[in-house]
Amino acid sequence: MRIANLSGRLVLVDDGRAVDVEAASDGRFGSGPQAIYSRWAEFADWAVSRGGAGGVDFDPADLGAPAPAPRQLLAAGLNYRDHAAESGYAVPDGLPPIFTKFASSITGPVTSVTIPEGGHTDWEVELVVVIGKLARDVPAETAWDHVAGLTIGQDISERIIQLSGPAPQFSLGKSLPGFTPMGPWLVTPDEFDDRDDLELRCTVNGEQMQKGRTRDLIFSVPVLISRLSQRLPLLPGDVIFTGTPAGVGLGRDPQRWLADGDVLVSTIEGIGELRQRFTVSEK
Repeated sequence: MRIANLSGRLVLVDDGRAVDVEAASDGRFGSGPQAIYSRWAEFADWAVSRGGAGGVDFDPADLGAPAPAPRQLLAAGLNYRDHAAESGYAVPDGLPPIFTKFASSITGPVTSVTIPEGGHTDWEVELVVVIGKLARDVPAETAWDHVAGLTIGQDISERIIQLSGPAPQFSLGKSLPGFTPMGPWLVTPDEFDDRDDLELRCTVNGEQMQKGRTRDLIFSVPVLISRLSQRLPLLPGDVIFTGTPAGVGLGRDPQRWLADGDVLVSTIEGIGELRQRFTVSEK
């Protein structure tokens, strides 16, 4: 099953066409994309039983993030060995560094993003997990039962803000307007041949920058959910960015940053793609 946020309305995506959930369910479920996660099990049962007929064509540029207003957005750092190495850090033990990206930075999959003049704006393609069932002290063996689905995220990062000052400002540097695109839709785990082994990659102006597989996560999706849930409850609709593989601009020699007119395309096997075009601020 695939669900999406089409112009602010919850839709099912069947064979590339959008089915409005509120209309198809005769009002049983509302139009809000975020609200559906609090009724995820009920909604998923209905969506499977309704069949796959109907729908309208749509423009991907009209899609928003499939979880546009999470109560918690958590992000894991250094969760691939090659990225930890290029960043100059040891492999984390027990739990990777965790930070947040503020919800005001969330956008959909096809966007234009304004970046600071003279900045060091970087890319980080990531598999993103959306929680569908309260997770508190869950074992890794059952953690997938708490997942509504998977989507693509870009942890766009302004490195000067992130790394300046007496202590790093990870959340601020990663939460400028438009710095958290997600989409194009949410795909339920049963849709994948192997939900623990998906290829992810990103390109800048057609040149490949990152390529990896989620089987190489240091803390896999279920382990990450389990260990986070031991420290705080994960709520329906919460978003988890699971980490990025090597190839970011910060880790290159010479370092490379996004520039005016650059186009960043991020893809994950079995999900789709994000597409961001960057414009430099005149401020």
